[in-house]
Amino acid sequence: MTQTTHTQTTPPGPAGRPRSPEFRLAADALRGLRQDLFQDAFAYDPLPRRSAEGALTRRLSGAGWLPHAVVAALGVMAMSLAMASSFDPGPAALMCGLLALGPVLLTLARPVGAFWLSLAASTAAAVIGRGEWSDWPWLPGSFLAHLVVLTVVALRTRPSTAASMWVMTAVYGFVMAGLFGWHRYDSNVPPMLVASALILLAVSVRHIRRQAQREVTAQQTVTEHERSRRTLLEERTTIARELHDVVAHHMSVVAIQAEAAPYRVENPPEELEKAFATIRENAVAALTELRRVLGVVRAEDYEAPDAPQPTLADLDGLLANVREAGLTVEKAVTGAVRELPQGVELSAYRIVQEALSNTLRHAPGAGARVEIGYVLGGLGLRIVNTPPPAPHLTKPSPGAGHGITGMRERVSMLNGEMTAGPTEDGGYEVTVFLPVPAATASEGDA
Repeated sequence: MTQTTHTQTTPPGPAGRPRSPEFRLAADALRGLRQDLFQDAFAYDPLPRRSAEGALTRRLSGAGWLPHAVVAALGVMAMSLAMASSFDPGPAALMCGLLALGPVLLTLARPVGAFWLSLAASTAAAVIGRGEWSDWPWLPGSFLAHLVVLTVVALRTRPSTAASMWVMTAVYGFVMAGLFGWHRYDSNVPPMLVASALILLAVSVRHIRRQAQREVTAQQTVTEHERSRRTLLEERTTIARELHDVVAHHMSVVAIQAEAAPYRVENPPEELEKAFATIRENAVAALTELRRVLGVVRAEDYEAPDAPQPTLADLDGLLANVREAGLTVEKAVTGAVRELPQGVELSAYRIVQEALSNTLRHAPGAGARVEIGYVLGGLGLRIVNTPPPAPHLTKPSPGAGHGITGMRERVSMLNGEMTAGPTEDGGYEVTVFLPVPAATASEGDA
């Protein structure tokens, strides 16, 4: 026998029928009201110090306590108004002043509890001084104190809490005015509701604006991270494509030479023919595996370049191109010029190319200098540009630093070192060292 279990998320009505949408809406509203104003209403929640973000806050040593001082000053104002509006300067006036001051100061430690204390203090102050003023249920000092409490609590809590406080203030005001006003006093409930609604609306708009700014900032951070990550992956893909073409070319040459070598020797020994055959088989197998592994990084529309990958020998052509684009560039070579491994030559060429492109984009009108140093342990590069002239027809193009990311990726791939940053005179400098093992360099010289 199969047992079927039914899950019902909405409480049934009297006849087992589901509740109406209106009932669910009211239940949700009451649940939110209970969570905002009744659950842990007097929990300890001190007002934190203000962070030193603004210029004024950084200059003043005690500016972190500025919010606390403002709240205390408003409380003193409410207390002074309550005492000044009393016709009897005796204990009744002092009591009304303290009833106005207490809830305001409590907002610094227990904000929601301060709201309930403000309602109770308003009632007590109205009872004590009800014969002196025709306004009901808030005396002048209590009126200001309650507005301050609503404002501070709304600033420190969620917008839903501000809405709940306004509703409870309206309920309290109409109940007090209708039941205990004895029809002898003028009700100041409408002014309280209008003033508090405007204040709470402004505070809620501020909350929503700040929340939107935080979300935009977080989204921009994620977007920038994803953009940098995508740029890094694209650069790695480009490097893999170039290395694939370089290595595939050399492996193809090895396979062809190994196949042709036995025919260049008259009556070659059988061992020599087997050795060349083995070399060719291994070269073809390595080439096939290389194409299978590295070929996945190619785009569907990618076509291998007809010309070989550029090296430092092609650097003069690059400098001629950037000179035609308006960049004054000098070249200086130190050390014994020698042929380096293809990967080092290609990476060095691309780094110089990217550095000069950055100069064209970000420092129009500036001059550049390319220094290449052949040292015993590798290759040194230094590309530096002067600061751009102030009056120039071409404006700098904004960038996201992706060119620097690509250069660092190439240097990291070759276990090199790189520094990039502004110079003292306002220009920019990129310094790179690409290590080359001595054995590899000697093989390149041979």
